[in-house]
Amino acid sequence: MARGGEWLGGVYRSGRRGKWCSYKWATIIVCSINTVVAFFVLHSLFTSLYMYNDYQKDFRYSPDQIRTMEDSIRIRKGSEPTELIKLVTQIKDKLLVEEKVVEAPHSMKQKITDEIIATLRGLEGVVNATLQTEAVENWRKAKVEEANKVIHGNKSNSSIAPEEAVALARALEIDWFELSEEIGLHIPVEVINKEHYDKPDGAEFESEIIAGKKLPPECHAELHTDYDGDAVRWGLTHLKESAYDCCMACLDQAKHAKPGEKKCNIWVYCPSETGCYSPDIYQHKHQECWLKSSENPRLNFKARYSESFRNVNPNAPLVVPWMSGVVSV
Repeated sequence: MARGGEWLGGVYRSGRRGKWCSYKWATIIVCSINTVVAFFVLHSLFTSLYMYNDYQKDFRYSPDQIRTMEDSIRIRKGSEPTELIKLVTQIKDKLLVEEKVVEAPHSMKQKITDEIIATLRGLEGVVNATLQTEAVENWRKAKVEEANKVIHGNKSNSSIAPEEAVALARALEIDWFELSEEIGLHIPVEVINKEHYDKPDGAEFESEIIAGKKLPPECHAELHTDYDGDAVRWGLTHLKESAYDCCMACLDQAKHAKPGEKKCNIWVYCPSETGCYSPDIYQHKHQECWLKSSENPRLNFKARYSESFRNVNPNAPLVVPWMSGVVSV
């Protein structure tokens, strides 16, 4: 008997049967099949890509198709709202110009304030808040319309300079709320100021005690006095704790005033807790501090209101409630 096998029926059979189906041969067969399949897939992909490129090269639009596309583009352009697009572009350009406009200068704000005061004074004593508000609003709309005409080239019969028109229109239209707050525009209902005056005639006003620090000599404080002048700071929104603080505010404004800006040389303060009477449309509160400027300071009222004045203004108290001072700048 040979080693590892045997003879059966004259045929030698090996002891290592099934060698032809071992793992090694199975792996070789599977890899071969995968290789063939991968080659076939790559061949199909390259063939499809080549055919697609040939198709792209050979493709051409027919004249009818080109004519149809041209008609479609022409119809689409014809349906565009060109007028609307043009109007929107003009509005955008206008907004860009307005955004570049600087803030209204102080001189313009002062002029606006003066015109509003003149408008209210033209009502001849009307104290109805609704009518006063309507008068200011009508003035504002008319001014904006006039400025817009100047902007668009219509300068006839207009006192507005072309270089100021855009800034003025913006101040009265876009920035109107902020501007009215800044200049202290406030139209209250009618308030009757009552003052109890029980001093005998001839009593010295200087004996009164004024709250706050003692006023220095440079303030030139005068009790029961009201000086006139151009307002550089509206007292309606400018409250100070004492007359001393009001005087210091005047001196400080004059010290730090910008070139060309009016300097404060008059301060007017309301020391009365019940408010201070004035023959205008406003309700003047306690601690109001008005900063004014005038080359030649002039008295509005001093000591007591005259009898003739009180006959015309029955709500006026006997004594001028304000205190003022003219300082040197």
